[in-house]
Parts: sequence; structure tokens; C-alpha cells
Amino acid sequence: MINLNSQDVWQEIEKQLFAVLGIVTAKGEARTVGVVYVVHGRTLLISSQKSAWKVRHISQNPHVSLTVPIHKRIPIMPWVKIPAATITFSGEATVLTPADLPATAFQPLFRGLEQDRDVMANTAVIQVKPAGEFITYGVGVSLIEMRQPDKARGRVAVDVG
Repeated sequence: MINLNSQDVWQEIEKQLFAVLGIVTAKGEARTVGVVYVVHGRTLLISSQKSAWKVRHISQNPHVSLTVPIHKRIPIMPWVKIPAATITFSGEATVLTPADLPATAFQPLFRGLEQDRDVMANTAVIQVKPAGEFITYGVGVSLIEMRQPDKARGRVAVDVG
């Protein structure tokens, strides 16, 4: 197993912008959805329409999981398919309004949409606080080492500092 620390994992999460959010419906059914996020402090922020099903389900059950895929490739041979590395964790989600955000988080999340009042009136923000452990695969290892699960797997306590 690779020797990672929480800071290494946070740095990799901050470099990415896409993740797969796992939620549970009111009927207890698992669902996933692709999301674009920004990191603010030690939380992830995701914008969504207030009426989106993910917002409804998170309002009823805040327990979520998030998987961040990290694209891998061989620079001189980009046509060769390489599995993505991943960072997965569980956490607690909270539904906020854009007005709840500090200015330092608002601009990176909305990237210029703040002038559109109609959009902001129908927007929710999902804040995900990681908990427990980050579970990684292929993070901090070479492509050759990714072929060996014992070397490619990692597990590190989440530090929300």
C-alpha cells in the first residue's frame, strides 16, 4: 500500500474539477451523478438547481459518497487506454443558498453567473464535508505500479483541518 497523507490527497482533489456524487433516494435506492466542484477550505462545493433531484434527496439524507477520477495517460502514446486513478470518500452534505457562501468561495464556484439574478434565485449549493478515510487507487504511483493492487491502493484519514 502506498504511503500517502491527507495533504497529498487534498492537493490532488484541488487539481481536479469533476467527480461522481453518490446519494440515496427517499426509497433507499442508490444513485450517482456527475458533478463539477470547487474546493473551499476542506469542503467541496457543487452548484445545482434547487429543483434538481440530487438536492431533494440530499435534503432528506445527507450521507453521500464522492469519487474523483484522475485521468491517466502516457504522454508520448495518448491513444493507449489507461484506467483512471481514483479518490473515494464518504461525507456529509448540506444544501445551502448562494448567499450562504463567503465571497472567496462564490466567485470560483459561479465563474461570472452571479450577475444573473434569475439563475441565482433558482440555485442551490451542495457542500460536502469528507469524513472517515480517503480511499485511493493509483494516486502517487507510477503507471506500472497501478498494475499491482497492493502498491496502487491507499487509505488515509481525512483531515478537515
